[in-house]
Amino acid sequence: MTKIAPAPGFRLERDALGELEVPAHAYYGIHTLRAVRNFPFSGYRLHPAFIRAFALVKRACAQTNALLGHLSGERGQAIDAACAEIAAGALHDQIVVDPFQGGAGTSTNMNLNEVIASRAAELLGGERGDWERVHPILHVNMHQSTNDVYPTALRVAALTMLLDLETAVSALQESLQRKETEFRDVVKPGRTELMDAVPMTLGMSFGAFADGVARDRWRIFKCRERLKRVNLGGTAIGTGLGAPRDYILAVTGTLASLAGLPVSRAENLVDATQNMDVFVEVSGMLKACAATLMKIASDLRLLASGPGAGLGELILPPLQAGSSIMAGKINPVMPEAVIQAALRVMANDQTVTLAAAMGQLELNHLMPLLAHAILESLTLLTCACQGLATGCVDGILADRERCLLLVEQSGALATVLVPALGYDRVERLLAEAKAAGRSVRDQAALDGLASPETLDKLLSPKRLCKLGFTPGEFEGVEPR
Repeated sequence: MTKIAPAPGFRLERDALGELEVPAHAYYGIHTLRAVRNFPFSGYRLHPAFIRAFALVKRACAQTNALLGHLSGERGQAIDAACAEIAAGALHDQIVVDPFQGGAGTSTNMNLNEVIASRAAELLGGERGDWERVHPILHVNMHQSTNDVYPTALRVAALTMLLDLETAVSALQESLQRKETEFRDVVKPGRTELMDAVPMTLGMSFGAFADGVARDRWRIFKCRERLKRVNLGGTAIGTGLGAPRDYILAVTGTLASLAGLPVSRAENLVDATQNMDVFVEVSGMLKACAATLMKIASDLRLLASGPGAGLGELILPPLQAGSSIMAGKINPVMPEAVIQAALRVMANDQTVTLAAAMGQLELNHLMPLLAHAILESLTLLTCACQGLATGCVDGILADRERCLLLVEQSGALATVLVPALGYDRVERLLAEAKAAGRSVRDQAALDGLASPETLDKLLSPKRLCKLGFTPGEFEGVEPR
């Protein structure tokens, strides 16, 4: 039988399903090419952090196999070097499979296996696709299954990205705390259900924002605790079938050293292979962070509204022109971007929940979707925190005169007088002030309820910031 030569610029590869022409320049092979053709679903690429983490897992496996004598020294060194290059950011353009794929991540695993094998073959003096020299399955994938390396790589990637998120959350918290101090004497109306309530300071608002973010910082730290147990060495379903015992006992320690992360082997590898509830918990904590960010961004957007015909208490830093038709219009683009990122994280949480729940028997076949959602959420939250801090909060200014004017116009100060005057008298005071177009302070002085000096003392920023009142504070205030 005559062998058909591949077209120029291609090499011919064969698998159990037949033959395909693979681009000669490609580091990947026939398994990757089939996956690319089968799953052209989203056009997305695998997350760079996931690729780096996957390469670290492969490197740990290669080093362990070489150390234990399961992989020849020269070949093991070449695979190790190829993995190190990918972990450092090289050859990511060769990882071409779509994140949305069937097979529980096998396409991703084979893409990495083939690229690593081709690069290792080059390092040994061969060519790309020289599977005789370095084989993607026999050598690169030695003693592994997609079902243990894929979820392990996801955990490593998530742990690494959580460190970045924690840094971003901390920076946002500190930015909000600086504004809390800066605005501690800026009196403004507090609002409940968007209606005037009682006075507060703008510093109090930012202090509440900062404390919410601080709780997210603690939750993110707890996320890292949840992800430290990996199922590496469990192979197909967690029993370790097909892998030598010495390798299973050693490989996770090698990974911990390479990644610089405190990962350890799960006590029950069967459980860790099939159950994804840990990711549901982590995603829930990320959703909580998204909720905090959305609340802050929504409030900042509202407080800066107008500025002439809205609340206008805050002045957000202008980042870009706001309209192609309305000259001079500046929009609160950073808070709006943060709100959209938060909404996506919340949607991803639902995706993670359903993907985890729909796993069946000994494996979760929806790991690729779950992984994409988790890593996207981590990216979005990190960028949202960074953007909100540096592109918004750091540059926020308070319109102090506007805040004071709104306090005096709103009648929010009147509630301070309720303990001394009673609810009904204060209600009448508000009605009189509104009818006459006066401030509560001026109307109270005019009615002889207290001297201007007493009212200034009661309605001062220091008094308004105080927790509750003490006997004797209302001396000089007389119901009339």
